[in-house]
Amino acid sequence: MSKTKLRMGMVGGGEGAFIGEVHRMAARLDGRIELVCGAFSSDAKRSKSSGKALGLAPERVYASYEEMFQAEAKLPEEERMQFVSIVTPNVTHFPVAKLALKHGFHVMSDKPATFTLAEARQLKRLVEKTGLQYGLTHNYTGYPLVKEARDRVRTGKLGEIRKIVVEYPQGWLATDLESSGQKQADWRTDPKRAGISCCMGDIGTHAENLAEYITGLKITELCADLTTFVPGRLLEDDGNVLLRFENGARGVLHASQISVGEENGLNIRVYGTKGGLKWVQAEPNKLILTFLDKPMQILTPGGNNSWLSKAALHNCRIPAGHPEAFLEAFANLYRNYADSLSARLAGKKPAKLDLDFPTIEDGVRGMAFVEAVVKSSQSKQKWLKFKA
Repeated sequence: MSKTKLRMGMVGGGEGAFIGEVHRMAARLDGRIELVCGAFSSDAKRSKSSGKALGLAPERVYASYEEMFQAEAKLPEEERMQFVSIVTPNVTHFPVAKLALKHGFHVMSDKPATFTLAEARQLKRLVEKTGLQYGLTHNYTGYPLVKEARDRVRTGKLGEIRKIVVEYPQGWLATDLESSGQKQADWRTDPKRAGISCCMGDIGTHAENLAEYITGLKITELCADLTTFVPGRLLEDDGNVLLRFENGARGVLHASQISVGEENGLNIRVYGTKGGLKWVQAEPNKLILTFLDKPMQILTPGGNNSWLSKAALHNCRIPAGHPEAFLEAFANLYRNYADSLSARLAGKKPAKLDLDFPTIEDGVRGMAFVEAVVKSSQSKQKWLKFKA
């Protein structure tokens, strides 16, 4: 890995934006990445003020992402940004990523990858054509014990997988919050900016991605029931999905944003012929393992826990007994992305463990999942084929 920091630009994430600062904290945690430029808002004045607050040189703060890509591409190679972090509402993910790739910049994008499935497929073709690196921040895959769960399943310790139950309940949209002008609620419930789905597009895709990541199994069919409970809301705020996986396993996926009292209740249970596991995002430093023939085990993370898998240890940052949580998991994606990109830029093959971050393939499957769930819910057909 090169000691030189990678130079990152950012689109979106200006003043008042939650996710932008999360990305910036994650990117700088390991000292591999430096923010050098940005177009932080569609409002030029707000972009400039955001850049000033972040301590950037005024000439590297742009009024638009189009201006930024053009200007940065003209800078000497040793000065220009090397990749862009996209933290805008869903509707602009595709045009920003597309233009970045066309200007020769690598991409790290907040999820979902695009606004529609057609855009996701087009973006995949462009990534393949350019050969540039694309990452997607399904951040829950960055937790050490999620990687341990993945290893336990994929090395056969649970046996043949039979049942997968994954849930993501929230309660923050139980009322008409968008009418108050709350920024996060406003765009997520607006089909013009969020797309065809609110709840499933926002958090249901995290559940879908987590299930496929841990088990290595692809969803082949689904049967969905989506509901809009809050009067006047244009997109769904609750959903229940039955799943069928490629090996014959069955699953249940529940996502809700009207479950009063729930915060970010993402959790997953996986059951095989030999054993099972349970991981809860609110208690991320505990992985529960169950067996047919011996007592339950509880695993914890820690860089000195030699019994953990190589993937889990690679993503542990501190000794056992110290909690590792949301920002560290998010940072694991950025670190792996950065180390992989640094190797590529140096003409070397990235290490296998550094390639462990979500890619455009995950983005396409996420958009295919959203489209299939919405179509299934609107159809009289019980089961719908799932195809990315």
